[in-house]
Amino acid sequence: MDAVVIEADDQDLILSILQAHPSARDSRSYLSSFAPSPPPTSLTSSSKTPDPLPQSTAATKANPLVSDILNPILRRPALVKIQGPFTDTQLNSISRGMAYLQRMGLVPVIVIDRDDIPSSEPSDNVAAQKQRTLVMRDVERVVHYLSRARAGARPVLSTVARLGEKGGVYVEEEGLDHVRRAVDEGEIPVLLPVALDEGCRSRRISSDKVLIALSEAMCSNTASSSINANDALHRRGIDLTPLRLLIINREGGVPSYARSGLPHLLINLSSEYEYITSTFRPQWRHTHPTALANLSLVDACLSFMPPNASGLVVSHRSPAALIANLITNKPAHSASLPHALLESEEKLNRDTPTVLRKGLPVKVLRSMDQVDKGKLTALLESSFRRKLNEEAFYTRLEKDLDFVIVIGDYAGAAITTIEGRDSSNPSAHLPICYLDKFAVDPKHQGDGTVDFLWVSLRDETYGLGTPDASNPSEGSLRGIGKSRELIWRSRGNNPVNKWYFERSSGFVSADGGWKVFWCDREERRRAGVEDDEREFGGGWLSRIIEGEEKGRLMDWVPVVESIPSAWHPVE
Repeated sequence: MDAVVIEADDQDLILSILQAHPSARDSRSYLSSFAPSPPPTSLTSSSKTPDPLPQSTAATKANPLVSDILNPILRRPALVKIQGPFTDTQLNSISRGMAYLQRMGLVPVIVIDRDDIPSSEPSDNVAAQKQRTLVMRDVERVVHYLSRARAGARPVLSTVARLGEKGGVYVEEEGLDHVRRAVDEGEIPVLLPVALDEGCRSRRISSDKVLIALSEAMCSNTASSSINANDALHRRGIDLTPLRLLIINREGGVPSYARSGLPHLLINLSSEYEYITSTFRPQWRHTHPTALANLSLVDACLSFMPPNASGLVVSHRSPAALIANLITNKPAHSASLPHALLESEEKLNRDTPTVLRKGLPVKVLRSMDQVDKGKLTALLESSFRRKLNEEAFYTRLEKDLDFVIVIGDYAGAAITTIEGRDSSNPSAHLPICYLDKFAVDPKHQGDGTVDFLWVSLRDETYGLGTPDASNPSEGSLRGIGKSRELIWRSRGNNPVNKWYFERSSGFVSADGGWKVFWCDREERRRAGVEDDEREFGGGWLSRIIEGEEKGRLMDWVPVVESIPSAWHPVE
């Protein structure tokens, strides 16, 4: 691949790419959508931790990941709602973000929206014309600032959408051609929220309806003419299926019941949509007046988009989040990290973006009679790449099962047991809640399933009873109950251990090459039982464990070490 010449004024883009800290999996996922498979040497370089931020343009040219990202072979569209009104300064910043996405292969398809006017035209012709003028002026402003940011842009003043019966909105092939031609030529189409009625009159409608109709049309391959056109474009490096839905507004992400009104980091729409709408607090209707409408918009659009697509609701004050989300398809911070860690380091604020995924439903099963053993076995064996000793494993679960969390059709599962009931040690620290297995189907790794599963696990164990543990999953305790420490073990050479370090309260080394992890009850954490030297993310490595802490570990570790393996011996 030829070297990329990086302009001096693209330093912000370079820094944003490196600050996203994409993992090897993130890089592979991004490059698979926008670039041909890189040679092995490039992939190896990309999988390394990025070097410290460059101090010169020359330094950035040596980074293969940056070169690959800035030299996309394929162009893919994203649906974008610019939800103003915005000042010139704000719009200039937003347009630079759009230009960066275009350079990285994602062509924004923009629909203009304004919070300060009704979503549909009034019957009064004078008022209607005044509102149209405001929206038209915003289209012109966006095109102007995109051009200033060196991004080709095209105002689409024709009506792309049509009004159907009972207020339905749809996009025909003729209307879609306006978008297709712009994307094919690498220009950013900027659309008016208008539609033709049955009398062929242009009517201003809700931008959300236009975006939903576009998502359906751009993802549909039912019409033969559409198939032929898309095939032709794909041969030239164009696929009209949108990968992202971006909503850029002034109010930030969707407020969270679990974070005292600060934004959700990641939403599983299949599991949380109804709960979020039913628990939306009255005061948020003033601070986040369009949050529920945007939640509904993303849910509707993602129902047409591919499983790996996502929505992002982001404030205009967080432009770097657009780039990070494009590369990683993840939230700024993992939703499964300890709440106290995110809060103590002030990682969350009103402008923190919310990532939304269609996700999968979550169930909590409390009896082996509810478990599909065949599907669970297939999941465990594909995840761990080992042969399960089914008879011994399920016999033990029949006796010791606490619960099983299943996500989707066994796309992931967390199995907890109660251990230490038969111990001869009459300790107040026994029995324990033990995480026996935590597994995600390899096909679902990187799509949010891991975080969705861990958050549900937290809400049923060490986070239970706290105001932010109102797990809406089917079969859950809905936050009612008393929290318990969660204990588990992992081989010392397990590459997942770093992920465990970040989510655990601590760990100790045990016999047989094991590391024993635990998460303290939230009540214990918040009561300040631990000393001031305590750190999250494996901070126990450098501290001496003593007193009551040492006592409970001495009770836990022998019990954990005695748990038999679930696997057949490796031949």
